[in-house]
Amino acid sequence: MDATSENKEGVTETATTIGIERIMEMIPHRYPFLLIDKVIDVKKNESCVGIKNVTMNEPFFQGHFPRRPVMPGVLIIECMAQSAAVLVVETLGPESEGKLVYFMSVEGARFRRPVVPGDRLELHVSKEHSRRNVWKFRAEGKVDGKVVAEATYAAMIMDD
Repeated sequence: MDATSENKEGVTETATTIGIERIMEMIPHRYPFLLIDKVIDVKKNESCVGIKNVTMNEPFFQGHFPRRPVMPGVLIIECMAQSAAVLVVETLGPESEGKLVYFMSVEGARFRRPVVPGDRLELHVSKEHSRRNVWKFRAEGKVDGKVVAEATYAAMIMDD
């Protein structure tokens, strides 16, 4: 599904929604490590919003923590990275599908409140810059419009 809008320069842009079937064509992650459910508001070479519907059925909740389930912060960062990988593939086109995206750095990671079963985690990802196969992103995780996590990270896009 696509929607059009004008950017700050008055240029019409198309924002795209990408469902799980297409995500699985774009990035190599699979259960139990495919963590995002869809990506919305995709603006090529600019930004996107990944969606993770957090449920009690997640395998990590068995041990983190059984009496008070909390999504591990490192997996929130991974959700951000998977959302960014979809943005990269959508930007670069079909020849980049299935390539691997390796973390190079994570900076300024902050966790503001726990993410728990029943939350809809929105991962607002913005490209800061790219140079050849290295991309840098800034992301915020939000639940109910409130920031729950944030980080800046760099990734390298490589052939499988």
